[in-house]
Amino acid sequence: MADLSPRAGQIVAAARELVEAGGAEALTMRALAARLGIRAPSLYKHFPDKSAVEAELIAIALAELAVALERAERAERDGGEDDGGGLGALGRAYRAYALAHPHLYRLMSAGPLPRDLLPAGVEERAAAPLARIVRGEAAARAVWGLAHGLVVLELDGRFPPGADVEAAWAAGMSAFTASMTAVR
Repeated sequence: MADLSPRAGQIVAAARELVEAGGAEALTMRALAARLGIRAPSLYKHFPDKSAVEAELIAIALAELAVALERAERAERDGGEDDGGGLGALGRAYRAYALAHPHLYRLMSAGPLPRDLLPAGVEERAAAPLARIVRGEAAARAVWGLAHGLVVLELDGRFPPGADVEAAWAAGMSAFTASMTAVR
């Protein structure tokens, strides 16, 4: 995300590999150094601490999610199926990203967001497709809360065996679409 030196870029790539394979708890400066074949103190020439590396990964995840949501929004606008003014398409894209990158998704979405360490505008870009479809901040946050909750339930295996997760997503998106139509 930020303008990184080639070595800092290698560090972030290795950090992502650790997170994608083992979750945020797998990312330690010692494990990162071992993956790169260097000593841990060498990492501090490029990043002041682990939270700076995590912030870089969060920024990357937010940017990737933004691209996925923008792509879904564009496809919907260019003739995709009508499933609630694009809200269903955004929900599917959000879910697909989270399921494809569960550990990176959790790093990005669990706990406080280190906004002071993120590049300007990255969080806003990820939120923009939803903000363009849903009128009002409160409604957009409610839709995001539903999508996040459904994703976490799915990632944690909390749906009962045989539960129709697709139907749960469709019902959630439909409920918001109906309420958005009633408000307008």
